[in-house]
Order: sequence, then structure tokens, then C-alpha cells
Amino acid sequence: MKWDATPPDDPPAAELEFNFRSGRLCLAFVATVGERWRRNIERLRDPADLARWYREAGLLDETVTVTVTPAGLDTARAVREAVHRCAKALIAGRPAAEADEALINAAAAAAPLVPVLRRGAARLTTPATGAESAALSTVARDAVDLFTGALAARVRECESPECALLFVDASRPGRRRWCSSAACGSRDRSAAYRRRRRAGAPG
Repeated sequence: MKWDATPPDDPPAAELEFNFRSGRLCLAFVATVGERWRRNIERLRDPADLARWYREAGLLDETVTVTVTPAGLDTARAVREAVHRCAKALIAGRPAAEADEALINAAAAAAPLVPVLRRGAARLTTPATGAESAALSTVARDAVDLFTGALAARVRECESPECALLFVDASRPGRRRWCSSAACGSRDRSAAYRRRRRAGAPG
């Protein structure tokens, strides 16, 4: 299934910046499409963007290079959308589509990135072959782990009408409404306050 998220005009550079507020690798990958409720801003516009996302997501450091091909970018986008639909199904309490699970499983079947020890710290590096598929496999395996693990019930969608970011609620009570209380939460509380003020204003 090919994904098309081309906005009518080039968005500002700030809207193409990657978002890592989701608290989970696979959900941060889903966030490479911005404003899904309105404009569907594609942030992975060429193969170099995906290679940069892998680095900014912390999968790879500056010593490791992954060359992403145009075909690989198409595959990654398809897997991303499958993860998005599976997450939405999970939130809604319905089974995920078999075709979406199959896309994620196919990506996860490839050998993942390899953990190595460098200067006493753990890093990820590419296997001898299949670097491009290894990076995507690591993301897909994170999705499998999330959707089948203890945190599956904590997958949320931000309640802000101007966000809808998917995130993992890591709070102790498990009642987070927004991806960020300081950002979306603050905006929603301010908007609610203004509505109450208007409703109480004399005619």
C-alpha cells in the first residue's frame, strides 16, 4: 500500500522537524507524518530524510551510515502506516488488520541492528549485509513488542484537536490525556479557560 502525504505547498522548515515526544521508537516513526488530522505533512520526503531520522532517533550514531534507497523509503512508509493503523485499532479496542500485521512482520523478519560495545557504552551498528532492512527491522520489532507487551494498554492518542500524536502513557495513574502537558495540555487548558470566560461574559 503506497502512502501519499504530499501537501499542496512546501511547509515551513519547522514543520518538517522530527517529533520524538511519543516515548516509543515505533510511535515516533509514525510521527514522521505531521498533522494527520488535516494536512498529512510528509517528513520523510526523500531517502536522506529517513537515514537522518534513524540517526536522530538514536538508532545510529555518526560513525554508522545507512544508505536508504527509493524502494526502501517506500517500504518504510508502508510499514509506518501499518504501525499507525495497528495502534489506532489497539486504542479503539478492535483487532488489527491482518494485512497491516503482515507488513510489520515482514519488516521485523529481517536481521535487526546489532548491539556492540564502544568505550564501555552500548551502541547499535549495522550487520555485515542488509543495513537498510536492519534499521527498519529494529523499528518493526519495537512495534511488535509494544503491541503485544505490558504497555499495549498504555498506547494513547493525544486529545488535543490540533495534535493527535500517538504516545505511550508512562505516568503512574495511566490517565494522561495529552502527549505533553506543557505543550498540548497547556494549550487545551488555556482554550477551555477562554471558553468559560466567554460563556460567563455579560451579553
